[in-house]
Amino acid sequence: MELSHRLTGLVGADVRGARRGAGLSLRAAAASVGLDHATFARIERNHIENLSVRNLALACAAVGLVLSARAYPAADPARDAPQLRLLARFRARLPDSAPWQTEVPLPLPGDLRALDGHTRLRGYSIGVEAETRLTDVQVVARKVQLKKRDARIDVMVLLISDTQANRSALALHREALRGAFPLDTRAVMAALAAGEPPPGDGIAVL
Repeated sequence: MELSHRLTGLVGADVRGARRGAGLSLRAAAASVGLDHATFARIERNHIENLSVRNLALACAAVGLVLSARAYPAADPARDAPQLRLLARFRARLPDSAPWQTEVPLPLPGDLRALDGHTRLRGYSIGVEAETRLTDVQVVARKVQLKKRDARIDVMVLLISDTQANRSALALHREALRGAFPLDTRAVMAALAAGEPPPGDGIAVL
């Protein structure tokens, strides 16, 4: 409840700022989306217990904002033994002098996502997303690209466990992903073993 109250308070403050910036009165903003002005004022001030997502979205729409939400795990349930072994195999292929971190939080306030692995070579930041069980390859690829953008990473490696099921899933989509992840395992791992950052994002199967 404390978290939801804080989040609705942040959105309410955004609504109030946008309304004032647009020169809208409470009555005009509320009427434009079918809310009464008293309710609108309480939304802005975060004075409504159990505020519905619908009304919060309506208040945003009234002042030209779009309410958006994402769900992130507070802990990583996928950090199981197979994933730890996969990351360990990757780490073993790096030079001994290469720094190595796991579970690196993204540098965005309130964002609970983290990079599974991170290293730095020749001044380049290299992020790693480890997947032991591929289900929807396209969704995983999109997740990796978003992490690269939001973590301000130079190179991202999508690291996949070497299983028959994963290879079959990857084979169906590999060429479609070529634009986003041009490098394959050999090129990615050869560069890393030599202490060099890969010359592009890639997919490595280990």
